[in-house]
Amino acid sequence: MEDIITCVFCDEELNEEDVVCFDDTLMCRDCFDEQTTICDCCSTRIWNENSEGNSDITLCSHCYEYSYTHCENCNALIHNDDACYDDDSDYPYCRDCYDKIQESCIKSYNYKPEPTFYGSGNLFYGIELEIDKGGEDNAHAEQLLHIANARDNVLYAKHDGSIDNGFELVSEPATIDYHLNEFNWADVLEAAINMGYRSHNTNTCGLHVHCSRSAFGKDRDEQDIAIARIVHFVEKHWNELIKVSRRTQNNLDRWAARYCTIAAEVQETYKKAKEKHLGRYVAVNLDNYSTIEFRLFRGTLRYSTFVATLQLVDEICNLAINLSDKEIESMSWADFVAGIQEKPELIYYLKSKRLYVNECIEETEEM
Repeated sequence: MEDIITCVFCDEELNEEDVVCFDDTLMCRDCFDEQTTICDCCSTRIWNENSEGNSDITLCSHCYEYSYTHCENCNALIHNDDACYDDDSDYPYCRDCYDKIQESCIKSYNYKPEPTFYGSGNLFYGIELEIDKGGEDNAHAEQLLHIANARDNVLYAKHDGSIDNGFELVSEPATIDYHLNEFNWADVLEAAINMGYRSHNTNTCGLHVHCSRSAFGKDRDEQDIAIARIVHFVEKHWNELIKVSRRTQNNLDRWAARYCTIAAEVQETYKKAKEKHLGRYVAVNLDNYSTIEFRLFRGTLRYSTFVATLQLVDEICNLAINLSDKEIESMSWADFVAGIQEKPELIYYLKSKRLYVNECIEETEEM
């Protein structure tokens, strides 16, 4: 008795002359036509599900890899010969998106110009402030950048896919003195509020602070020893810092997770944190080559909170630079706040969170 051949897709019993074999799969002619297709470039037959093309063109993986790519902005399929590249990134764009990027004040997510450093010193901070609810509006971005860059080109705007209806404001690296005394952040934040933007009162926005790695030592090994003190401090004082961060637990878990590696010794905490390989969505992001990034903080458009946040990061960084491992290991939160000097905005903010030597004041609404 002959073996019965059935189509693997429709289970139809087939005569030998009706069987089609493709990629070691037996099927009927109708299913063969439905399940496979021809690459428009090289005429190779492929499974439909393996096509790398779109509704206009069918592509096998080989032809896509060597001749096509996708627009970084809108994900449109484009031939390599038609791809446009922005001067500040290596990412391909279709012509429409490229033209918009060139005309827009709001750059692509991957825009990263060569940094210009402002201020005198070794410890520089780059700010990323996400704003939402006012639109990804080029005219609004242009107005904010006009205010910020009246004297120096210190601020630019970027698209950010995690924001519903806004964009990200990114500063050039600058010392804390420059940020607080030379950069007119107060005017920028006030203008953003007047345009309808919000940062704290959203489910999307963060305030990220990048710190120059070179400030922590003359080489990578020396820098790691000091940066370990930052990670240990954040892990040890997590409960206090999450109150300062203003983030919800779900928000922290998604965008600024804890390493959960606290050990008795600073360097052991750091070693365990690096071994976890949690990527960049952690409270202290170690993935960047030239900076470490504090991702702990929820966004804000209230200037006093913005200043307090930057002062807190500066205080932690200076502790890591100037104190020993043993001093960081033994430091209580009370010790930490008692040592804060000449940072009135930070002290006021800690009092509002009941984190300053049992003193408290009334907390006002964030923006």
